[in-house]
Formats: sequence, C-alpha cells, structure tokens
Amino acid sequence: MSHPRPLTPEEKPAEEKLADAKRRLSLPRIVVICGSTRFMAEMAEADLRETTAGRIVVKPGCDLKSPHELWSDPADAEALKVRLDALHRAKIRLADEVLVVGDYIGESTRSEIAYARSLGKPVRFTHPEVDPNNPPPAAALAT
Repeated sequence: MSHPRPLTPEEKPAEEKLADAKRRLSLPRIVVICGSTRFMAEMAEADLRETTAGRIVVKPGCDLKSPHELWSDPADAEALKVRLDALHRAKIRLADEVLVVGDYIGESTRSEIAYARSLGKPVRFTHPEVDPNNPPPAAALAT
C-alpha cells in the first residue's frame, strides 16, 4: 500500500473546482466506504443505510481475498491491488466524507483514513473505538 500523499498546491484548485461543481449540480453528499474487505457484508449494509438516507455511496468493488479468475494469478493480483488502491484514493478525493466500516483497522484502512484527513474529509466510524485518532480511555490502558 502506498502512503497517502496530500494534495500539492497545484492540485488544490482542482479540488475546489470539484467541490464547486458538485454544489452547482446539487449533488447529494457522496460517502466513500472504507474498511477491510473482511467486512464486505457490513459494507453492503452500510451502503443500504447511506443510500436510503439520500447519500451517493462508493465503496470497494471487489474482494481480492475471495477467489476469482481476474486475480487468480499472483502477479496479476498484485498489479490489480496497486490499481485498486489508486482507484480507492480517487474515490476518497471524490467523496464528501468517509465511513469506516468494521471493528478492525489494518494498514491499508489506516492509510486511507490518514489520506482522507489530510484532504480535510470528515471521517465517521461504525465502531468509533477503532479510530486511530481516538485513544482508548485510561481505564482500558490500565488493564
């Protein structure tokens, strides 16, 4: 997983143009779902709930951990993972906010959260206790 790269000063005007275009088009809020692909069922449920709340939802479109002919070759799978990671960062740039699904955050999701926050995107969690910016209560540390 490549590490997040904040927008350069040259890219910021494009981001502002995108936000302005979305406002002019009166688009509903766009939510990108992030999380481990082990939570694909939970992502589908979150998609349903966000959609019925009137939001446009984008989320991971495939689970490389599940067998499929498109990524059955390890070399193809690795190249696809790189492309999918870049695609998901584009989804984060497109979105107005991020919804992190699941009670576990791995390296990829942690990187996506950091990227979203570097862009100033609000980040919500289905399980707020896993927020990397939300340290556990002192009582939990004492155990």
